[in-house]
Amino acid sequence: MNIAIIFAGGSGVRMGAGVPKQFLEINGKPIIVHTLQLFQYHDKIDKIYVSILKDYVSYMEELVEEYHLKKVVSVIPGGETAQDSIYNALKKAESENPGDSIVLLHDGVRPFVSYDVIAENIKSVEEYGNAITTTSCYETILISKDGNYVDSVPYRKETFAAQAPQSFRLKDIIAAHDVVRNRPEGYDNMVDACTICKSQGIDVHMVAGNRGNIKVTTPEDVYMYRALLQYKENEQAFGLGLTNRMDAKRHQDS
Repeated sequence: MNIAIIFAGGSGVRMGAGVPKQFLEINGKPIIVHTLQLFQYHDKIDKIYVSILKDYVSYMEELVEEYHLKKVVSVIPGGETAQDSIYNALKKAESENPGDSIVLLHDGVRPFVSYDVIAENIKSVEEYGNAITTTSCYETILISKDGNYVDSVPYRKETFAAQAPQSFRLKDIIAAHDVVRNRPEGYDNMVDACTICKSQGIDVHMVAGNRGNIKVTTPEDVYMYRALLQYKENEQAFGLGLTNRMDAKRHQDS
């Protein structure tokens, strides 16, 4: 069983919009719908769980019905933090699926992950037990403790940006969460599943991500995502590439 857990509990403070960023409409559809459709149309994904702001659960359920997102089996109220929201969805999935199911944890506002990256995440979990989607850093990364002076400069060829999906066996990632949740400080400084695992000495395997897999967080990101959508539409119009849905069909036929 391959399960996508899409978490979108953010309030959109950095976006400065009147609605949470996951519900902003781009090309006539909310960002969260763009994201969910990537997993809906992926032939290797069996189920989808969505963790959303408590006050938007009913609206999210309406979107699921409107856009025929038939793989979405449950919409779960989020928690106080992003990790709480993910944990809520993990526990719901645990109650309905085998512990060795593969779960892909993905931001609801990363609406451009490629078909192949999703497939490679699943393959990595099958082979190595987990997967962290990454891209190599093109710019020099600086380490600074006070934000004013540079403390160190790591070799650029050794630096990578962690993205999503981040994927695991269901029982393994729940166990890692439980360790953190039992600490007095809880999820403090635990920014993602990779951080949670590394804090416990768990080896994590890297999977190469696609460059367009941006997280829509600021107004500038909205413009970038619109440009990416235009690029994809041009590919379709002029036969220069394949969309995620067409990729899925090709993989099914091969």
